[in-house]
Amino acid sequence: MKPKQLRDLERLAQKKGVPEEIIGRETARSLAALSTELNRRIGLLIHRSGQIETVIVGDYDHIVIPALALIGTSGGRLRGLRCVHTVLGSAAPINEEDIMDLACLRLDLMTGLTIRDGLPDLLHSAHLIPQQVDGRDWATLAPVHPAHQDQSCIGLIEALEEEFVRARPTRAVDQGKDRAILVSVTTGNRGEAEDSMAELTELAHSAGVEVLAQVIQRRKHIHPRFILGRGKLVEIVLMSLRLGANLLLFDQELSPSQIRSVTDHTDLRVIDRTQLILDIFARRARSREGKLQIEMAQLKYMLPKLTARDDALSRLTGGIGARGPGETRLEIDKRRINDRIARLGKELKAVGAQRYHRRSRRRKRDVPVISLVGYTNAGKSTLLNTLTKSDIQAEDLLFATLDPTSRRLRFPEDMEVIVTDTVGFIRNLPDELLKAFESTLEELFEADLLLHVIDAANPAWRTQVEVVEKLLSQLELDTIPCLKVFNKIDQLSPEERQHFLGIAEGVGISAFDASTLPVLLERAQQLLRAVVGKDMTGGRPFGQGETSAEE
Repeated sequence: MKPKQLRDLERLAQKKGVPEEIIGRETARSLAALSTELNRRIGLLIHRSGQIETVIVGDYDHIVIPALALIGTSGGRLRGLRCVHTVLGSAAPINEEDIMDLACLRLDLMTGLTIRDGLPDLLHSAHLIPQQVDGRDWATLAPVHPAHQDQSCIGLIEALEEEFVRARPTRAVDQGKDRAILVSVTTGNRGEAEDSMAELTELAHSAGVEVLAQVIQRRKHIHPRFILGRGKLVEIVLMSLRLGANLLLFDQELSPSQIRSVTDHTDLRVIDRTQLILDIFARRARSREGKLQIEMAQLKYMLPKLTARDDALSRLTGGIGARGPGETRLEIDKRRINDRIARLGKELKAVGAQRYHRRSRRRKRDVPVISLVGYTNAGKSTLLNTLTKSDIQAEDLLFATLDPTSRRLRFPEDMEVIVTDTVGFIRNLPDELLKAFESTLEELFEADLLLHVIDAANPAWRTQVEVVEKLLSQLELDTIPCLKVFNKIDQLSPEERQHFLGIAEGVGISAFDASTLPVLLERAQQLLRAVVGKDMTGGRPFGQGETSAEE
């Protein structure tokens, strides 16, 4: 552009209107003249006070609104900005892209100013509405000339915000809680997507997130940029505005570019299933080893998602007397994370050596080991508490227990064993977690018998069994003898309970009811004798429930 045109744009940015008008008459005249001269669309982002915040110069048929600050978008509020752009030729004053920007950016208004002979003609405006009308989430205002704006712009916007607040469901609000909309996009069976969504809801509950709504979309192909369709994205943004959501939680793992695209187009925080699980683990880890493992997993997850914005690519460390151009902020962050990962790896190796030493002492005593495995929230910790009369944390939450815990147990025929509870499994368990918990999962390799605890009251227990067996095979643990323990039979009907009590491939129990456990102890003892091949009655006597050094 010519210097004069740049000066004209700067003068345009300094103009100020009145809150009652969409755009001032003189501002509209200058805007139309400049747009005609440049043969490009020009857009203005105007604050409710009438101050012009941003001037956008686009192409002949569209403009691109830059990333906006998150000010004023919470609590059902609109952005506090309206967009007024020129329309050249015979194009529609408000098109589909305008509506998407209006919804995704929560703008007060989206207005197209048509031009006739270089002069402003009519203002065509659209705004969001709290409830759909004729299948649309927006409404249009009657076209008006900039010189004849009878309706108060600020009055209309404030009335709309009041309607959005009134339309929102009444609920007790915890200011410290995130309020999320759960989103799942699938190309497969919808039933499987619904099962996975139910599990994501439980994960959100475990993380202390309030779930406001669930959205499942079935597509032929996953959108490479937004993962879901643009129309569905607009629908979700409007839903967040109505419900007061501040978080989008995706059931699928998102790439860094997808997270960035959805965040930029919705101005909502976006996390995926993996990040949610990592957050739960970070909250629940109690031991030093657990905290180290979680930090390493989070850093490995974060590393490929580091991005640079604005001036972050400026060279920070080069200069006179230094070799090369220096490092960018992004490169420094990546190097520091890699250094931290290396240090964590050394610390975990040392902790793993300590754990190996404790297992070696246990092997010298020649005491068999039983490891509890299974899907998360299947009742492993509750079973360990009941068997050994312990008081390990056991809650109706996913991943309530992370750190491995061992307790001694004496069988009825004086066979003494150690029972170990490990972290639960879940479908689509992040690879970062499997690698980070490698030293913890090594406990399973020392086991003489695995007790696969299954939540028989869960309708999807067969799927959960498949997930656990697949992970055990992946960890090369499928060669260890395994006894299936169908838990929570007290929540079943009498017919179903009878089925699991007589099942040949395992035993049916209720971890809360000690009277159901003798058959489990008998089957486990038989399997252990077959594996160990000798009577394990020797060793120092100890009481039932004695704590081992594994905690």
